[in-house]
Amino acid sequence: MSDDHDDGASSHDTHDAHDSREPQDGGRGSDDRGSGRGSGRGGERSSGRGGERGSGRGGERGSGRGGEREGERSGERAGGGERGDGSGEPPREVSVFASADRSPIGGDGDTGGSATARRALRTWAAAEGDRHTTFLGDGTLFEGNQFFNVFGSDHSSRFVRGPVPAETLADLGQVYCEIAGYHEMKQRLRDHRVLVLCGEPGSGRKATALALLDELTGGRVFRLDPRHGVDEITEEALQEGSGHLMELLTEDVRTESEPRRSRSGRGEGADSARRPATRLSGLHLDRFGDLLRGRDAYGIVLAESGELADRILRGRYGMPCAPPPADEVLRRHLRVRLRGEPPEALAAAWELSERPDVVRAVGLEELRPREAARFADHLARHWRGEATDEQLLGECATFVASQAREWFSGADRPGTLPEALPTLSTGAFRISVAVFDGSAYSLAAEAAELLAWEFAVALDPEHAPGRRLFGTRAEHRPMRARAVLEDGELDLGPAKVPVRAVRFQGEALASAVLGEVWHGYHNARGPVARWLRALCDDPRAEVWVRASVAAGVLCSWDWIHGFRELIVPLAVTDVPVARLAAATALAESARDPRVRPAVASVLKDWAVSEDSTLVGTALLAHGYVLAAGGVSGSLDALARVVRAHEASDSEVLVLAAFSVARLLASGEPETVLPRLHHWLDDGRLTLANVVHLAVIRALTTRTTHLWGLREVPELDPHAARPLLVALLATRPGLAPELARLLRTTLATARAGSAALEALGGLLRRAAKDEEALGHVCRFLPLLAVDRRDRDRLRGLLNELVRDRDRPLDRGAARRMWDAVTEGANR
Repeated sequence: MSDDHDDGASSHDTHDAHDSREPQDGGRGSDDRGSGRGSGRGGERSSGRGGERGSGRGGERGSGRGGEREGERSGERAGGGERGDGSGEPPREVSVFASADRSPIGGDGDTGGSATARRALRTWAAAEGDRHTTFLGDGTLFEGNQFFNVFGSDHSSRFVRGPVPAETLADLGQVYCEIAGYHEMKQRLRDHRVLVLCGEPGSGRKATALALLDELTGGRVFRLDPRHGVDEITEEALQEGSGHLMELLTEDVRTESEPRRSRSGRGEGADSARRPATRLSGLHLDRFGDLLRGRDAYGIVLAESGELADRILRGRYGMPCAPPPADEVLRRHLRVRLRGEPPEALAAAWELSERPDVVRAVGLEELRPREAARFADHLARHWRGEATDEQLLGECATFVASQAREWFSGADRPGTLPEALPTLSTGAFRISVAVFDGSAYSLAAEAAELLAWEFAVALDPEHAPGRRLFGTRAEHRPMRARAVLEDGELDLGPAKVPVRAVRFQGEALASAVLGEVWHGYHNARGPVARWLRALCDDPRAEVWVRASVAAGVLCSWDWIHGFRELIVPLAVTDVPVARLAAATALAESARDPRVRPAVASVLKDWAVSEDSTLVGTALLAHGYVLAAGGVSGSLDALARVVRAHEASDSEVLVLAAFSVARLLASGEPETVLPRLHHWLDDGRLTLANVVHLAVIRALTTRTTHLWGLREVPELDPHAARPLLVALLATRPGLAPELARLLRTTLATARAGSAALEALGGLLRRAAKDEEALGHVCRFLPLLAVDRRDRDRLRGLLNELVRDRDRPLDRGAARRMWDAVTEGANR
């Protein structure tokens, strides 16, 4: 570009011999911009249905849309030179383009970032485990979803003590792996006679306790009755010169002394007196230590991670008991189980444990000692030919199902508040992590409180529960869900912000947890459904997107129940975000080919409904591809709905255009673009308006806001850029077709002003992004085919450079100007 072109970018009288402001015939061309493009949109947006909602999304786009100028020019179009125009349209038709960039969820915000949706989809990618029977310690077993306690429910005052068999200790000695802090634990046990090991069930804390007591007492180890508290232990219950192990049951670690209450709110009488809610404290442990010292004995108490453990750890008796290295535990168990086999057996079994399909089947990042023992047994049986590959994978898939079954079986016993509330809160947190896996801990924690309230009200409708304000600290609570806290990012669309994220330590846990609750406990479905519907009504995309995808998964598992309980209540509301959530859930449920025909039938009925909310939900659902089985089928479905409505029905056309833009971002733009050209050639104004609106949407909407339910990794590097730029970057061969569509929209009087303003916003963004600027400059020559096109583009560049508030960078403008001139030389 020569030096005089710089002046040309700032004045109208130095470029082509034909000034860009020269009047054009037919009301088309650069005159569509009119004067004063920056004037406000104001009250014009209220014309049409819902036009005032979402009246601006900020960013680089100017505040004006020029809707009032469209009204003034409506008479000029009577001659009708533009595509799809008839003998003239009523003035109110132009309001469609006054809301061309309106968000599909109105003024409630944007549709969220693609990273949030992708994480939600990955959460449910793991297959659900099969039902099975597993035996656990302490006489507890699970058969399907039924809970049995071998000890029964007798809570008599008789204290039971039982020896740990010598063979059990001998077997433990062959496989036990010392954990960090083992020697300090032994020394503290010698000094104080009593030790409290804090950790999660299955983490190896019981094995560590037995190993310590075995070493200090020479194999004289007894287990104490878990039905009683530490304060109930008497000297007669202790054995001279022996070790004693006591595991606190979950219901015995309540931290508040409060009377038990029946469903009617009254106390439980004598039975309550025999089972007081004791508070374990240093005083109780001091007494226990004195009793042990008098018997020259030792005692270890096992406590689960949580508020009680946090308090005990601050005293002299508590120590954390972290799981030992899972790999080392597995190796030791394999050595025992493959004893007597050829030397290569151990290496082969270890190699099998690392095989990708086996790792996926296990679904856990690290096995706990109890799980490692089971895994070693499966691997050894496979080596000996006692199990096939298919059987091995089936057995491995039971690990996450077993964990979920253990978490929820009998979680609400004894069935009254407040005793059941702690376990209900823990269960609610596990379900919440399943829905928000990998998202912000604050979102998961708050959602868990809402679900715990739903559970509590369902359990005891007469007493609404409150919230503990300073209960379990944030770093301890995830341990109860086999989850971890870590630094992460939350995708907000235009930006990513740092968050403290929570995630399961295993990709298969989320599906197992939600599947266990949904399939195993029918009475829990109501609270879970109400909870998800409330989350789907949340305007924050990082909340409703997660909830709607989870709702879709539940519907695919049980369509007849989920559709009525989850989707219909959302689809018929007046809240736009809830309807988009319903559409998302419908599309996600259609991922299952067996459910897809039912979804297609529902959308077909809704498309012809008299209820505009159902029509809008159907339009949004077809933007996700899955419901119709393909992009072509989705476009067919959208066209059928659009043809049945007026060309001025902004609600239908805007939603249809949004879904078309989403289909453009779905990974198959080469299927969408020819269909858009066909709609323009069709001659019907409704279809033409959808095309123009979709083109404007591609100019203004960031790619990340057009996320779908299918992976399109090629668009990820361009998530923050407008969709048009992303397509130019990833599919440069489509540039001529994209240019043809944009030229048609710019040259159409009713849409030209909005499209030109949208193009100006795109040019402003590109001026700040070197890579995007390169793509735009290669695209502009395709838009500058004739003099009228060049006048329009040069006039736009002039106006952007001369903007007193936000002047376009002159260097970028010069490159764009040269690109427009290049189009004249083609």
